[in-house]
Amino acid sequence: MASLNLARFDLVSIRLAVTAAQSGSLTAAAAEAHLALAAASRRLRELEAALGTPLFERHSRGLQVTAAGRLFVQHGLTLLQAMDRIGVELSDLRQGVTRHVRLAASTAAISQFLPPLLAGYAKAHPEVRVELSEQVSREVLAMLRERRADVGIFVEGADAAGLQTQLFREDELVVVLPPNHARARPRTELAFAELLDEDWIGLNDGAAVLQTQQQAALAAGRPLRLRMQVRSFDAACHMVASGLGLTVLPRAATLPVVRAMKLVTCRLTDPWARRRLLLATVPDSADAGVLQLLAFLAAPSQNAKAARRRRQ
Repeated sequence: MASLNLARFDLVSIRLAVTAAQSGSLTAAAAEAHLALAAASRRLRELEAALGTPLFERHSRGLQVTAAGRLFVQHGLTLLQAMDRIGVELSDLRQGVTRHVRLAASTAAISQFLPPLLAGYAKAHPEVRVELSEQVSREVLAMLRERRADVGIFVEGADAAGLQTQLFREDELVVVLPPNHARARPRTELAFAELLDEDWIGLNDGAAVLQTQQQAALAAGRPLRLRMQVRSFDAACHMVASGLGLTVLPRAATLPVVRAMKLVTCRLTDPWARRRLLLATVPDSADAGVLQLLAFLAAPSQNAKAARRRRQ
C-alpha cells in the first residue's frame, strides 16, 4: 500500500478541513481560518486530491462529511492537538519549564486531595509542569494504557491489569440526605440495602461510585432506582437539596457543600464504603520526572498531612 506524503499537507488545510467537518459549513471554516471562501475551497480540493478521496459531499445546505472525512478528522484532531502541545511546551521551555508530566485523576482524588498537593509540588519543582485531566476511573486507566497519561489516580476496583499501582489515599463514602428525610435522624449509620426503595441521584456512567452502587443493588437482588445522573458532586448535592433523591459521595469531598446547603450525611455500614485510591503507571515507562511526582504524591508525610486536613 502506498504511503501518503504528509509533507503535502499544511496545518492550515488540516485545520480548515477539521473545522469544516465540525461546523458543516465551508463559509464558517473559511472565516475562522481568515481565508477567502474561494481560497478555502481550493485548499480543500487540493487536500482531497492529495489524499485521493473526497472528504466531503457538497450540497446547497453545506458540507456532508464522508467516511474518509470522518477518519481524516479523527487523525487530524490528534495531529493538531500534538502540534499545539509542542507549541505550549516550547513556550514553557523558554520560561524555564523543562518537563511536562500528564496526570489523569478521578474526581474523588481531585476534589479531596490533589489541589494542595499539586500546589506544593509546583512550588518545590517549578521546572516541572503537571498537566491534570479529570476523568472517571475507567478512563484514567485507558489513558495510561494508551500512553495519553504518565500517571493515573483511580478508585480501587477498576481493572488495572498490566499497570503498576501503589496506595495514594483512602476515603469514605456517605449517603447524603435532605435534613427533613425520615432516615436522616436519629441514626448516624445506615446499610445501603435499607435505602433501595429511594430515588437516587447518580454520577455519570463509568464513575466508580455509581458502579459500586449498581453492584451493591445487584447483590441485594434489588434494582437501583436511578432517577438522575450528573457530572459533579456539587450538582448531586443540589439535586438532593431540591428533594429529588439521595446520593452517595465521598465524605471529605462533599463536606463544604453539605454544610452550606444544610444537608445531612450518614455513614454506610457496608464494607465497600471505605475505599482506596491508587496511583498507577505503565511498568518500565516512567522517566525521572514521572518517578519524582509519584514519590511526592505517595510520600508518607503527604498522606499524614492529608489525613490531618480531613479531620479538621
